Amino acid sequence: MEGIGDQLKLMVKTFRRERHRVLQSERTTIHGADGMLMVLQVAMAEVNKKHGGEFKVALSDVLMAWKHLLLDKLHLLPPSPARLENYDLIVEAYESFLKRSNTIDLIDLLFMYKQLRLVDSDPEEPVSLIQLFEFLSGNVEVPELPVSSVPSTPSGKGRSCSSQVKMAVRRVFCSYLNLLVNTKNDIAMALILDVPSRTLGRQAFTDIKHAAHNSNTSLFLAVTSFVRALQLGGKGYAPAESDPLRKHVKGLSDFVQFVDNLEEILGEIPDPSVCGARLVTAIRAVLVKGRSSGDAVYAAAEETAQELKERICQLHQIQKQSANGSGTGISPARPKVYAVNHATAYGGRDTVKVLMALLDEEALTPPCQSKADLLSEDQPVLGGAEGTCVLTLFRSPEVSTGCSPEPLKNRVQSRLDLLKPKVRERVIRSQFACTYNDEELPLNRVLDFPSTSQVPTCVHPPKAKTTTSVNDGCSSDVEDSTKAKSSECTNKARGEIQRGAALEQRSGNAPKQGASLVNGKGTGFQMQSRGNKRKQLDQHGGSENEPPEKKQPTRTSVKMPGKNGSKALSKKKLIAGQGKLTSFFRV
Repeated sequence: MEGIGDQLKLMVKTFRRERHRVLQSERTTIHGADGMLMVLQVAMAEVNKKHGGEFKVALSDVLMAWKHLLLDKLHLLPPSPARLENYDLIVEAYESFLKRSNTIDLIDLLFMYKQLRLVDSDPEEPVSLIQLFEFLSGNVEVPELPVSSVPSTPSGKGRSCSSQVKMAVRRVFCSYLNLLVNTKNDIAMALILDVPSRTLGRQAFTDIKHAAHNSNTSLFLAVTSFVRALQLGGKGYAPAESDPLRKHVKGLSDFVQFVDNLEEILGEIPDPSVCGARLVTAIRAVLVKGRSSGDAVYAAAEETAQELKERICQLHQIQKQSANGSGTGISPARPKVYAVNHATAYGGRDTVKVLMALLDEEALTPPCQSKADLLSEDQPVLGGAEGTCVLTLFRSPEVSTGCSPEPLKNRVQSRLDLLKPKVRERVIRSQFACTYNDEELPLNRVLDFPSTSQVPTCVHPPKAKTTTSVNDGCSSDVEDSTKAKSSECTNKARGEIQRGAALEQRSGNAPKQGASLVNGKGTGFQMQSRGNKRKQLDQHGGSENEPPEKKQPTRTSVKMPGKNGSKALSKKKLIAGQGKLTSFFRV
């Protein structure tokens, strides 16, 4: 059994060469023993959820079903075996998951090899059924494959990292490369969605699962379709506002952008060795970002990246030698002559061949000896808040049913405390709060600036009252109107002012009747010459013993002597309401 590794690689080589006879896809990937076990765990959890209501499965039940599944698919079961509960449903869910993910397991690979082998050149049965069962069960000592025997670099010898962390980091590297080859691989998508942290936890993964189920596509295609429609679609083609994936737009956009960067590297660099090294370096950069050099994840990423780079170069050299010699290999079919964009069709094909060979070797590695490290939910956290356990990722988050776990007494007391009126504390509004009379703050504290149609809230009385005027009634009406605070009085005062202005013009044409003095608010009439002031006092009965009234300031124009030598002063006429506004803004 020492050569079982080489025999398995011969089976894979034959399958890659003749797979077009049984499969339609060129990029079907292979699940190894660990991948088969993880798929079985998810399938059993789905069956338990349909019948029991919980997406959970015990580790002992998984191991028992795993042994039963291997014996059943290899046709090694005894004549009357003890059937497990819901075994048929578990097998159906397992096969459906493989078909949906465009993957096969090693048992399917063995039966396909028997169908696809060439009678003359290929051996009839390189691996027996018993040998394959022992290999998948982990009961056979198998020498390590070349990918694990790559010598470590001097820079990585001094670093130490746990085997569980290194296994998880290597699984993430291979999942990213696997997603570039096979975009339908849901297991690979689940392992790298939130590694590194993109705030895409279980809730985001559940929303993606529902979207993929509704559109009957894979997880990765559901994510890319949503992001492309959001970025490139117009108003009529963009996702609805009620789409659950809109809550995770940033994380999903970052994930799709990183995968696009990897695909750009894959298509632009023709040399597989250089391209593979660039891909591994880009994945390593996002894993170690923000980590110190002494971190276990940092050391595992450095070591794994170095091993993968060296193995990619070796595989490239092996494929070049095989192509120059026999001309056979695992190259996919060349594009047709009528294919559109030949450069894009050929771009990255050699690198894809190398990556598929690398992933096939990873699938042929011996299974993990500790099943608990592989299937338990206590997986190392490489990014985000969740570990790398597939069962935890596929499990939907628990939805609150509204039932409180607290006792009834505590719930009643909390409800009473909520309904109890709270004592309002007196708020100190300023250092002069003691001078306030009102206890409550006013409802409206908006400062309203009055317009010309509103009356000012504070009206100051005129400095001097003058009643000696021909138009006493008109002047008194004007003064009373300035003190009014309602819009009705304001409109009335405007009418009186306009009528007073008309009387002013008529009285100014008759010099014998005189003119009124200027009132206190600046709304005066025309003044006569200084020589007529004595006549005005005599006519109105003014006394010389009374102290002279203070002369009010008037807005008069500068006396400019004309040709006729007239000494009359011309008064500027005010428009309606100008006196009120002047007195209001003078405050």
